[in-house]
Amino acid sequence: MNKKTLVVGASLKTDRYSNMAVVKLLNHGNDVVAYGFQEGSIGEVKIDTAMLTYDDVDTVTMYLSPKRQKAYYDYIISQKPKRVIFNPGTENPEFYKLLEQKNIDVEVACTLVLLSTNQY
Repeated sequence: MNKKTLVVGASLKTDRYSNMAVVKLLNHGNDVVAYGFQEGSIGEVKIDTAMLTYDDVDTVTMYLSPKRQKAYYDYIISQKPKRVIFNPGTENPEFYKLLEQKNIDVEVACTLVLLSTNQY
């Protein structure tokens, strides 16, 4: 099933998990949009450095430390995703509460593992 995914904290560096997630999401047939700090592309996906609004975002997958996330709370909520995945190292109970108040599911998991085990 195609789940449009916004990767927050996307990196051009191929050894970064956010980069691997973009590639793996594409390989699994998902539409992917990406936000990061450096312009460029991962395959066919352009990394946006401006906080753009996207249509029909199903999932946001986080690759920002909790300390950096605070500046993006409103932005991520405004995308109206069905869920937000907090990958290892991005866990943030303060943000979980805000998301749950907006009826957005919180999943503490690894996007790469979810894709590899067909649980995405």
